[in-house]
This record gives sequence, structure tokens and C-alpha cells, in this order.
Amino acid sequence: MSSAADRPTGTSDTIAEAPAEPTTSSTNRRQPFGQGFLDTISMGWADRPETIPPARPQASYAAARRDAVSAAFTGKRLVVPAGDLKQRSNDTDYPFRAHSAFAHLTGWAADAEPGAMLVFEPNGDGHDVTLYFRERADRTTSEFYSDASIGEFWIGPRPALGAVAADLGLETAHIDEFESRDGDLVVDEDEDLTRFVSELRLIKDDYEIEQLKLAVEVTARGFDDIVAHLPTVIEHPRGERVVEGVFHQRARSDGNAVGYDTIAASGPHACYLHWTRNDGAVLPGDLILIDAGVEIDSLYTADITRTLPVSGRFSDIQRRIYETVREAADAAFAAAQPGAKFSDLNRAAWEVIARRTAEWGILPVSAEEAMDPDTGHHHRRYMVHGTSHHLGLDVHDCAQARRELYAGGTLQPGMVFTIEPGLYFQIDDLTVPEEYRGIGVRIEDDILLTEDGPVNLSADIPRTADEVEAWVARLSGTDR
Repeated sequence: MSSAADRPTGTSDTIAEAPAEPTTSSTNRRQPFGQGFLDTISMGWADRPETIPPARPQASYAAARRDAVSAAFTGKRLVVPAGDLKQRSNDTDYPFRAHSAFAHLTGWAADAEPGAMLVFEPNGDGHDVTLYFRERADRTTSEFYSDASIGEFWIGPRPALGAVAADLGLETAHIDEFESRDGDLVVDEDEDLTRFVSELRLIKDDYEIEQLKLAVEVTARGFDDIVAHLPTVIEHPRGERVVEGVFHQRARSDGNAVGYDTIAASGPHACYLHWTRNDGAVLPGDLILIDAGVEIDSLYTADITRTLPVSGRFSDIQRRIYETVREAADAAFAAAQPGAKFSDLNRAAWEVIARRTAEWGILPVSAEEAMDPDTGHHHRRYMVHGTSHHLGLDVHDCAQARRELYAGGTLQPGMVFTIEPGLYFQIDDLTVPEEYRGIGVRIEDDILLTEDGPVNLSADIPRTADEVEAWVARLSGTDR
């Protein structure tokens, strides 16, 4: 037995014993531990003093959000889970990402612990709120070295209860103390609670707005990276995947991850709205549609789309389609005023799409007939999606909000949303002239609504056809 002096401060006198089999390794990968290892693994470690950090900037904002939740559910016990690791294959998991409602109400974001629970206990006047999670393992326990899911030998240091309590301004307790009870209201299980925490994010506070601006800034750098790498992209037989990789490098180096699977859709692939296979070539003469956003460490994400001429120049038809999409985007932006309906953005963009496709002789009816909500919408064959969605911790934020507050809601200062019209002429669409087929264009910007009107947070990323051509020429040298 070792002496007390051999052990780190704060550990018990328990010697590590042969552990249960690791929980995440297959039988063929488990290795037995020799007695020498078991006798000495708890010894020879330096002290780990607990550092108490100052509260992080978002702590006060998260506290105000919790107060709003508490006031709305007086006398109810509420449970907001962070979520758990999800299996990718066999004994490997996807990278953990905390539930957006959990991150919003705690301020714990990219560094949140899997399995954590935020619990609101009614106390008569409101709620006592406690964050439960698994604290770092004592080095005299087998968990420390044998559990590949949570052991610090495997995944690195885990946070201590006291440090997290100070960091987030929250009471904390070990997850083993958490008890679920009949009648708990649980996010993603209780409709009323799930809806409320989603609607709570419709209006962004100052911290959220600054984080979204930062996400846009990093995303803009990622788009610059893509344009600069276009010569390499063109040379590779799976150039779309090179685009994805270039952007991912920026997302991981300057942020947490991508906010959603990057769409790198070249040529006819640009006509598939959610093309994430990204396995095609990027050929001179084609357009490439790139829909990408960086999720920063606070978990707020941008969502931006640009469509680029691979050769550096738009053809006449490509330019006509591109500038029509930009015209539609500008019309929706002009409609985005405080007090307008969220649905007004759709109508403004669709009016441009209907008018232009009618002028080109593509629609079987007039633009006015196409805009009839009951008998029309012929133009939506070429733009089947909507023009806008809310943006924040989720790329499609506030998705569980009531329809009358979202799609049928009124635009208010503090809302952040996208504007993203497009035109997509499938390669085999016989309703359009042959020269249009296989061309897909989308332009997407992230918009903050203020008291004075809309602000395009991504306006610095080139938007007009002329600006895009100059951008490609300046960074890639593919002007030929």
C-alpha cells in the first residue's frame, strides 16, 4: 500500500482495483490490467488545484433567460437535458454537441458535458436551478483510466463542479444526485416547454447578436479560403469535396465546427437543394453553389450561400439568372421592416421570380396568375423552398415556435434571419430552354432587424455578379 504522501491532494485512500470491463470497447480490443498497474496507477500524480474562474460573459444573459422560463412555469419541475453521445458506428461516437435549449439556458456551449441536466426545482416563489453533470473522476477510481467514454486518460480533463458553478453562475451537483420524477416537464418531451424555449430565442439579446456577427466574420474568411483554392479545386476529380474540406479547416481553426453539412454543389448538382454528397468535379464554365456556415465556440452559427463562376466569369445566361436571384433577395431585404409579416419576405422574392420567369417565357401563365395563392405558384417549380428562416444556435432556429409567431409572425427588432431566394433549372427539366438546364443559383445572407430596419450582416461577402467576378479574379487568378 502506498503512503498518503504518494497520493494527490484530495484523493481517498482507495487503491485502484480491477475495473469492470470498459463500457465502450469491443471485447477484442479490451486489454487486461496487470497487478503492478493496479497497485501503482493511483500514485505519482501532481496536485490538481481547483481553479475558480470568473463568470463568462454570457452567464448574466443565460440567467435572465432562466428567469423567463421560471416565470412561465410556476410550480413545475423542469428538466433541460444537454443530450448524450450518439453512436456513429460500433464503438465510435459523433462529436458531442449540446442541445440548443440547454446551451441557451446555461451558457455552456462547446465545452458542455454529455449527459448533463439543467433542473428547475419549484420552491414556492420560483425555482432553484441546478446543473447536474459528471465531475472529473478521482484518480483512485477505475473510471479515471478504464472508461473510454468518460475517463480522463482517454478524453482529457473533465471540469470540476466548483469551477463550472463559478464559470456559469449556477449551482452544480454530481449527475449521480439527479433523479427524474413523474410529472417532470422535459424539453423535447413536453410540448409546452419545448415550444417556450424555442420561442424564447426569436428575439436575440446583445450577446447573441455579437456572437452571430462573429460567426458571420469567420464564415466570410472561410469563403475567401474557398475562392483562393479554386485552382486546386478544379484540378481534383472530386473538387466539391476539396471545397468542403477547405471550409471545414476554417471552421475548426477559428470556430467549433460547421453549423451544418456544407453544400458544395457544382454544375447540375446546384439544382439539388441539399446536395451534401459533395463528390463531383468542379469544372470551368460551370457555377458552383456553396452553402456553408461556421458554428463558433458559443454554438451560434452563420448560414451563407454564394454562387461562383468556376472560370471567374458568368456567361450571359448565368449572369441573367444570378442577377434575378439577387434582385429577389434585394426585394425581400427591402420588405424586412419592423411590423411587416415574416411571410412578406417570401412574397417579395416570389414576385420577382414570377415576373422574370414569365418574361423569359417559362411560365405557362402570367406573373400575376402565378402569384395567386390558391391557383398559382407555377414559379415555385424553380424555387420550391421558402425565402427565410430564423438563425441562431440552430441553423433553422426557433423551429418549434408556434406558426403564428414564426411563419405568420410579425418582424421585430432583435430578430436574426436569412434571406435566400434561388432559381434551379434541373438538368432534365423540359419546361425550360436547353441553355438554362443544369444551372442553379442561390444567394443567402444573414439579416439582423433593428429599430431602423434590416442590416445585412454578411454584406461584405461579394454579392453582385460584378463583385463576385472581381472577388474570384483577385483571390484565385481564375479569370480566363
